[in-house]
Amino acid sequence: MLAIPAIDLRDRHCVQLVGGEYDAESVRLDDPVAVARRWAAAGFTRLHVVDLDAATGRGDNRDLVRELLRTVTLRIQVGGGVRDDDALNGWLDEGAEQVIIGTRGVEDPSWLLEQASLAPGRLILAADVRDRSVVSKGWTARTKRRLPDLIAELRDAPLAGLLVTAVHKEGKMEGTDLPLIEEAVGDSPWPVLASGGVGTMQDLRNLEDRGVAAVVLGMSLYTEALDPRVVAEEFAR
Repeated sequence: MLAIPAIDLRDRHCVQLVGGEYDAESVRLDDPVAVARRWAAAGFTRLHVVDLDAATGRGDNRDLVRELLRTVTLRIQVGGGVRDDDALNGWLDEGAEQVIIGTRGVEDPSWLLEQASLAPGRLILAADVRDRSVVSKGWTARTKRRLPDLIAELRDAPLAGLLVTAVHKEGKMEGTDLPLIEEAVGDSPWPVLASGGVGTMQDLRNLEDRGVAAVVLGMSLYTEALDPRVVAEEFAR
């Protein structure tokens, strides 16, 4: 299993949110590029970069994401507000290894299926789940979709992976939603990336034991609840 540090961007800062609440910010760092380099120095090989402002319609941090793509020697998956062809292809052209599609993919699966066929193995479907329902628009809008139904509808799409975030666990470091992740791994034809609630090395091992391909880490790294070098050494591939 691969561990991937998250760099969530808000107002040109690197932040961490708690419980999926946009105003519940508990970490705020001034230099996201320096943060990315810190994760590279710790031994991580990949980054998860999300523009929270673009995801929630509060502006964007495109220039900062471009700077990360240009200057950081890590493979980067980019997401946040990617809801049309131009935005998607723009990040691929800018050098993103993979592009994360959330709201548009959830609300318009036929569009995602078409885009995935044009860029096989380059798109990740982000399914943010709260109370077993998929949420969208930066976790602010609850949809009527359930994760198994969304997976079934997109089963033939040549996606790079399925990112499942337990929004109700996000940033709390109280353990992951293992039943949710187990269900996703069992249903998904693509590698599953998990996010939300990781606070200990045992949480990571529990996810690995359940067949998770990668885990996106935020609060536990930023608060040093987990030692970045120890995590990178054990979960490097």
